[in-house]
Amino acid sequence: MLTRLSEWPRIKLANLPTPIRPLARLGEALGRPALDLLVKLDSETGFGLGGNKVRKLEFELAPDRLEDITCLITAGGPQSNHCRVTAAAAARLGLRCALIINGPEPDTPTGNALLHRLFGAEIVIVPERQDRSTQLQSTAVDIEMEGGRPLVIPIGASTGLGSLGYAAAAIELFKQLANQKAPPERTVVFVASSSCGTLAGLLLGISLLELNNVLLVGISADMSAVEIEEHTQQIAHEGADLLEWDGALLTDSVKAIDDQVGDGYGLSTESSDEALRMFALHEGLVLDPTYTAKAAAGLISWIRSGMVSDLDRIVFLHTGGHPGLLT
Repeated sequence: MLTRLSEWPRIKLANLPTPIRPLARLGEALGRPALDLLVKLDSETGFGLGGNKVRKLEFELAPDRLEDITCLITAGGPQSNHCRVTAAAAARLGLRCALIINGPEPDTPTGNALLHRLFGAEIVIVPERQDRSTQLQSTAVDIEMEGGRPLVIPIGASTGLGSLGYAAAAIELFKQLANQKAPPERTVVFVASSSCGTLAGLLLGISLLELNNVLLVGISADMSAVEIEEHTQQIAHEGADLLEWDGALLTDSVKAIDDQVGDGYGLSTESSDEALRMFALHEGLVLDPTYTAKAAAGLISWIRSGMVSDLDRIVFLHTGGHPGLLT
């Protein structure tokens, strides 16, 4: 199955493997200098300012899926990282791009909203998040009526196909960790989660590797913990079906938490603001307020409350998104 995954058709966009390095100064600042604390920098996948969406789009935009395609269509919020990378990919490929964005048109676009437009995307505004899916389909119909051929990419590229990007990332991560110090009793991976494709891919990857001593902690940006876990398993099963793998997913290895959501999606909290400052001050790492700062807040909370021990190896998967900070 690992060979089948490695040979799966994809377009090369990301700079891989992404680096992994210790967070020693952060550990010291948290009063846990003996903690084996690391960061996997998927913020440095490179293309279109990087982030986790690049790995997923490599599979969604495989050459065989782009035959005769004239336009990429997807949807997201005003500061969507997924929309940013999709628009950049369309520009690279010479394709038209339409983005369905919820919320009012900004007077002066900043951050990802600015990048969406710089990459040449056509912006279709809808009032609310729940309006995006319907508009995706109607925009696709409009393009077909104009004589074009669209490819609709689901929000976040969080599909079974997109999850293969993070199954491959899990294999990359544990190959890198094998070159570190002696194996720990447990490896705990912290990652931001919303549309769940990244977490699902990690689950599929550790299941393919049969890693029973791994805990994946998905820190929600919006949904309940129950929804995160259910959606993660669904997408991971879809990825497994694509690979024609009939093994058992290590579903007990996924723990979703929703105690960092605060007042809602995209709204910072005192804990996420603190995490953003600590990562910048002690490690020179830039987080974003919607995803990675809340994930880092979850990591810090677990360290402070003793939910991880000095016998664990802790990995923070930095999924990027820093343009969202500049808004």
